[in-house]
Amino acid sequence: MRRDDRDDPFDDLFREIERMMNEMMGEDFDMHVERGGNAGGQTGFGTETHVDVHETDERVRVIADLPGVEKEDIDLKCDGEVLTISAGSDHREYDERIRLPAQVDEHSATATYNNGVLEVQLDKAEDSADIDVQ
Repeated sequence: MRRDDRDDPFDDLFREIERMMNEMMGEDFDMHVERGGNAGGQTGFGTETHVDVHETDERVRVIADLPGVEKEDIDLKCDGEVLTISAGSDHREYDERIRLPAQVDEHSATATYNNGVLEVQLDKAEDSADIDVQ
């Protein structure tokens, strides 16, 4: 017996979520569009890879999966608050901006790339100096 889509117990829930997203976004939002690759101009980490951010008292560590990317095709930038990872291969383009959980010293950054896994470590910046008002 073939299952009919009309028998999907979550169909009403998905329709309601889609309606709310359309209302909120002010455009046609289609939950059924498969994201990934270069479909619909959407590229990046949110669909094809996983990014983890870990924070300790002294450091922030970002780990990102970049399957199929060569090390020389990775471009990293940091302004102390946001880490930007741009990378590409013949099949995929990644462009992700990651808001870091703490202010970091961008000049302390070190990065390694091994077997499709990028790891970036940054030292936390010193706290801002207190200013006495006179």
